[in-house]
Amino acid sequence: MNSKVIMAMFQLTQYQYGSLSILFAAVLWGTTGTVASFAPNISPLAIGAFSMGVGGVIQACLAVRHFGLDVCRLRQHKANIVLSALALAIYPLTFYSSMQLAGVAIGTVISIASAPFFSVLLECLFSKHNMVSRRWLMSLVIGLIGIALLVFSEPSAEAHTTLNSREVGVMLGLLAGLTYAGYSWGAKAMISDGVRSQSAMGIIFGLGAMLLLPTLVFTGDNLFSSVTNILVVSYMALVPMCLGYIAFGFGLRYVKASNANVLTLFEPVVAAALAVIVVGEFIPVLGWIGIVLIMVCLLLQAKG
Repeated sequence: MNSKVIMAMFQLTQYQYGSLSILFAAVLWGTTGTVASFAPNISPLAIGAFSMGVGGVIQACLAVRHFGLDVCRLRQHKANIVLSALALAIYPLTFYSSMQLAGVAIGTVISIASAPFFSVLLECLFSKHNMVSRRWLMSLVIGLIGIALLVFSEPSAEAHTTLNSREVGVMLGLLAGLTYAGYSWGAKAMISDGVRSQSAMGIIFGLGAMLLLPTLVFTGDNLFSSVTNILVVSYMALVPMCLGYIAFGFGLRYVKASNANVLTLFEPVVAAALAVIVVGEFIPVLGWIGIVLIMVCLLLQAKG
């Protein structure tokens, strides 16, 4: 078997390249909970605002040279840019608040698992020629069953919160899912219209950062009070929130927002694995069955 045949066997489609980029982003995002656990004296709101805010500034700076090339198309998406930036600013505040009130597992899962629903709703309402395929629906159902098993296998989920705060946390998680789907769809709409992914993500994150960073005046205690805290927030800003979203933006060139948000269901799998390996948490058998189902969901999505 010659080298050309071997290369042909492993040649990936554009969709698969996009899917792998989004899965890579999900892996990076899945590290945030474990990394944040090393700085328990920092407010979750501050971690979200700093990491997404600084990551947004970096992305905007990296995209500056592309803005001039896309300025005409960007002007055509003024309302989209403003709404996407607002959604981006709301997302980390609701996401981290949801984890604080409903527990890390439930808050993360509700936020991520609800995003595909909202995303496909936005695509059906505003995108032309969009049809939800049977494969997408089947993979989503399998993924959500897996997510549910992973959540309800958590033996200490109720021990962390009262019923009322958990309900508020779930509602905030749904809002996080809506805003996540909102800025993902907004970025995809611009990219589909010919805007470079760097420009689309850079302008959304740059404007979102301008809204997020001022909140640190009220929430930013202890951000730089120790070397560990500095390392934690630096990692969160540079790796998951900057590198992760660059990879996510690249993936959106070739993958619909609804499919992309289903692929990000890999994030809680990574988070659960790291919680076991690094933090020392325990996941029952039911939870591992859920993880397997999520992997099946991802395989269905990766085939396009």
